Amino acid sequence: MKPVHTSFIEAVRPVKDGSTIMVGGFGLCGIPENLILALVETGVKDLTVISNNCGVDEWGLGLLLKNKQIKKMIGSYVGENKEFERQVLSGEIDVELLPQGTLAEKIRAGGAGIPAFYTPAGVGTPIAMGKETRTFDGKEYLLEEALVADVSLVRAWKADYMGNLIYNKTARNFSPMIAAAGKVTIAEVEELHETGTLNPNMIHTPSVYVQSLIVGEQQKRIERLTVQK
Repeated sequence: MKPVHTSFIEAVRPVKDGSTIMVGGFGLCGIPENLILALVETGVKDLTVISNNCGVDEWGLGLLLKNKQIKKMIGSYVGENKEFERQVLSGEIDVELLPQGTLAEKIRAGGAGIPAFYTPAGVGTPIAMGKETRTFDGKEYLLEEALVADVSLVRAWKADYMGNLIYNKTARNFSPMIAAAGKVTIAEVEELHETGTLNPNMIHTPSVYVQSLIVGEQQKRIERLTVQK
């Protein structure tokens, strides 16, 4: 059985000043929102955050941005976050933007213990500056190093007490890779079930990747609401 926290503040204790953290989710879909709120409350600073994007201005990772707790952001795009855009343009935050597929593979490689890989994405662009390139079958490829984190934070739909996780539909997104790439992985879950009751064929993240659990309700906010006229 994995430890099950009763306090979100206690759950994020492994995150220290200067830590590198990975955060699952895509925009506001599948983010560990209560764990993020706990980081805001602790005031931990100088974080390097690896996530697809930085949420929105008043929710998710946008709250850490607003609090100036993020020193460097590694992601795929700025998204709907005006504060992120402002901090990037003003030079207040160090940012590394990557092609989304490259970001996903860097995280997956980190979880798999693969130190680096070659990809054609980014060749001939500013992304390639200072990086090694190599030609295979007449095509140029760029060497990208894997990403790992001191702590990974993920959101799951269901878990058992051993730490096996199931994500809900598109909320799965980056989370299985991020769970594998953290030295310590903390899972915020909606439902906690007895061990042996979850269908083993439906497990997305095996328990070996998870160090602790906490149950929390999700607000399920919508990043950009579009309705039919």
